[in-house]
Order: sequence, then structure tokens, then C-alpha cells
Amino acid sequence: MNIQLPLYKTLRNGMSAKLDRMQFADREWVRELLNIVIIEGQTYPQIQPLSESEFAAYWATHDAFVVRGANDLEGQDLGGQELPNILGAFYLKPNFSGRCSHLCNAGFIVESSLRGQGIGRWMGEAMLALATAQGYEAVIFNLVFATNTPSISLWQSLGFSTIGRIPEAVQLGDGSQVDALILYRSLR
Repeated sequence: MNIQLPLYKTLRNGMSAKLDRMQFADREWVRELLNIVIIEGQTYPQIQPLSESEFAAYWATHDAFVVRGANDLEGQDLGGQELPNILGAFYLKPNFSGRCSHLCNAGFIVESSLRGQGIGRWMGEAMLALATAQGYEAVIFNLVFATNTPSISLWQSLGFSTIGRIPEAVQLGDGSQVDALILYRSLR
């Protein structure tokens, strides 16, 4: 199976979007988006925003993808600034090394003002197709905060099962603790 990128979709709000590989020029925009999500403190375990080198080690060591608006302004120079237009992003990489490298992991972020427009589902479906095309046999999400119900609902609707629960694994900003789930989906 070979996935031809880019992929195109019309979002629920009528916006046209394009899913493609992350380019080097996208890295800072994706890092900024990830850092916003980290500061929100509801989905990723990091406490502090990631530096360029931390981001590169965490997000950009393997396959990374972005969703951008596919409008007439894309790529144009706007007063010395290129339009970032990054709506969401995800990475895909082995969850473990060596004898277990056939199991993959992925991480997803969506621009907060565009959540609920179908970007997460589209990226999830694309990730499953890409992972299968790359020969992975299963996807494991190691640490899904139990309070992240939109994400849990999405992954369950895409065939993931909860295979574990880590009690009080997450310390939220307000001092409370919540469980984390381990989600799994076979690609066979």
C-alpha cells in the first residue's frame, strides 16, 4: 500500500486543507503550536515549552506531517512573513526499538480554534494508513490522559482499545492527579 501525499479535504467549517509531510520551514510553526498545547497542560506530559533542540529530538526524528489551510494565500510572502497556516500536525515513529520496532506511536496537535472541525480524525485516519504502508503492525499510545475525552472517543471510534490504565499518572497544573490510559490498535 502506498499513500500519495498530499491529501486534500474540506473541513466541517468549509475550509480547504492539505495534509503533507512536514518541511524544515514548518518546524518552528509546529513547535510553537506544540508549546501552546503543552502550556494548556491537558494532553502532553511536558511541563515547560520545548526548545528547538528538544522539539527536534521529540517530534522531528522520524516521520512528521502537517495539515495546513489550502487557500489562495498559502506560501505567499506577506510583508516579509510567510503565512504559517498550520492547522495541525502529527508524528509517526517506532514506539520501541529493535525487536519491537514493528509497533508504532504517534502524537497529534490541533490548533485550538479549529478543534472539532475534523482535523484530528483526518490526521488519525491518515496516520493509520501511513503506518500500515510503512509496515507497522500495531499502534500504541502510551499515555492518554483519562480526562482527554475527545481524544479517547476519537481513538475508540477508529478501532483502538484501552489495554491499560496507569493510576494517578498525570499531575495537572492545579495539583490534582488523573489516570492515564494505554490505547492499542492492530494494523493487521
